[in-house]
Amino acid sequence: MIKILVDSASDLEEKDAQALGVYLIPLQIRFGTKEFFDGVDLSHQKFFEMLVESDELPQTSQINEYRFDEKFAELTADGSEVVVITISSKLSGTHASAVKAAKKYEGKVFVVDSLNACIGERILLEYAIRLVQGGKMTAAEIAAELDEKKGKIQLLAVLDTLHYLRKGGRISSVTAIAGEMLSIKPVISVVKGEVKLVGKAIGSKKGNNLLNKMVQDCGGIDFDMPYVLGYAGLSDTFLLKYIHDSEHLWKDHTDHVPYYLIGSTIGTHVGPGAIAVSFFAK
Repeated sequence: MIKILVDSASDLEEKDAQALGVYLIPLQIRFGTKEFFDGVDLSHQKFFEMLVESDELPQTSQINEYRFDEKFAELTADGSEVVVITISSKLSGTHASAVKAAKKYEGKVFVVDSLNACIGERILLEYAIRLVQGGKMTAAEIAAELDEKKGKIQLLAVLDTLHYLRKGGRISSVTAIAGEMLSIKPVISVVKGEVKLVGKAIGSKKGNNLLNKMVQDCGGIDFDMPYVLGYAGLSDTFLLKYIHDSEHLWKDHTDHVPYYLIGSTIGTHVGPGAIAVSFFAK
């Protein structure tokens, strides 16, 4: 039997993992002195409620080698093989912890660096589920296939505010204040495993248009592969407007555009109001 283990940077909550038939290992998140397991005892909805009310940014902690070792022992006890999908090694030490722990389980545990996070990591997981359900590949072959295909994943997001990037020290206060005054909407992407600022637009409408242009510049969406949208905050209003305004991207290909609430790993830095799209480029 082949089992899939994924970290919570993929924006999965425990209930989602159970519904998909995969196993979740959560990152830890700390608000002041209170510590939570992301997506397990802190839902994404509750996270954004706390984020909006908090003066300080929460702190996220990588998953250590010991916790991975515990999970690998549990999942392989019945003779199963495990494919592990982690947040980008360039964004967290979580991947390195998984690789170290997996050394004890050679031939049983196969660790894949998604070189992504958030919904970009989630669509790699969804592809892995397809491969397992196909029943024709070994765990090693599935891991190799994921490594080959992950380079085609695009993750693009328009942020509603620069406030949280400033609070996290990702941009200067001067840049943030000037950007807020001009209503600048930054567009970020995950490029070779790292988060990069790839564009700026004045106002939400131009931000959405820039997002659409970048989707097309990537070569368009491969609708035979998983694709998903995401939103940050307590309301999906901005996302639903974007889906409506970008109807030309979807209407001839699908009658269902899946979307999810972004979790704490990325939500901490982008803040509420962000919308994101992730897909395998053609």
